[in-house]
Amino acid sequence: YVLSLFKKSRREYMGVYSLCNPAFLSTASGREGTARMEKIVVEKFSFRYPGTERYALKELSFSVEQGSFLLICGRSGSGKTTLLRCLKKEVAPHGENTGRILIGGLVPGNIPLVESAAMIGFVMQDPENQIVTDTVWHELAFGLENLGVPTGVIRRRVAETAHFFGIASWFEKSVYELSGGQKQILNLAAVMAMQPDIIILDEPTAQLDPIAAKEFLQAVKRVNEELGKTVILSEHRLDDALPLADNALYLRGGKNGFFGSPKEFARWCMNEREETFIPALPMAARLAEMWGGADGFPLSVKVGRAFLESRKEKLRAVSP
Repeated sequence: YVLSLFKKSRREYMGVYSLCNPAFLSTASGREGTARMEKIVVEKFSFRYPGTERYALKELSFSVEQGSFLLICGRSGSGKTTLLRCLKKEVAPHGENTGRILIGGLVPGNIPLVESAAMIGFVMQDPENQIVTDTVWHELAFGLENLGVPTGVIRRRVAETAHFFGIASWFEKSVYELSGGQKQILNLAAVMAMQPDIIILDEPTAQLDPIAAKEFLQAVKRVNEELGKTVILSEHRLDDALPLADNALYLRGGKNGFFGSPKEFARWCMNEREETFIPALPMAARLAEMWGGADGFPLSVKVGRAFLESRKEKLRAVSP
């Protein structure tokens, strides 16, 4: 039945009006016509798991502006996943915490369940762990059905989401026929069908090959730039992810090691000699460091080419 609705809707709604229109908010969550949340604020937040002395997170403070893209990085065990889960009540870990987290001025634990489900989307590391139905079209509709969204709205959302992510060609496929990259795109699309204000992604490319990972991160960037969604991404593939971000947060043993722009983060890694992350930085930044990056570290190939062009004479002088 939903499949027949999609076929009709695909002809009627080839645009992405409701996804792009800030005034269009989920009727199921009771937010229609209200203002978008302003930002996320974390103030001196600490957390530790039951039965442990060591804090997984310690006195973290930072803020995320509405519509911005925050990249969270750090070594394994630095607290990235714990922090991300503390931002969404449905997956928040059990334990003791101090300080506070505010999302749109509200403590996550005080946000009503349906409101939280519609406001904050979460994409997990393993694509297999998040898919709950057997077909692509049903996976896109599943969250909306559970929120009690009207049938007409489900039909429109599913059609628009499939069109936006370019997955209409495998809309009727079984999820078991999809590759790992396709499954992760489906997870992102299913979350986006509920039109959350914030998208949280916990190392979503960890099990993807380099090509699929790049395609997935570009889809995340489209969500941020074209739909104005706030994105918080935990990622080890800095070569691909760092150029996409507005700010970077580096966790060191659960503490705030660095928070600032991606260019300043690259400079900080070089100055601090963070050996784990220097090889993961974009090649353009590493080349700039070799040739003196005092005036900034390029993060993209385009900017890197301009950087090398500006030093053409110096390069010629040292060439054999």
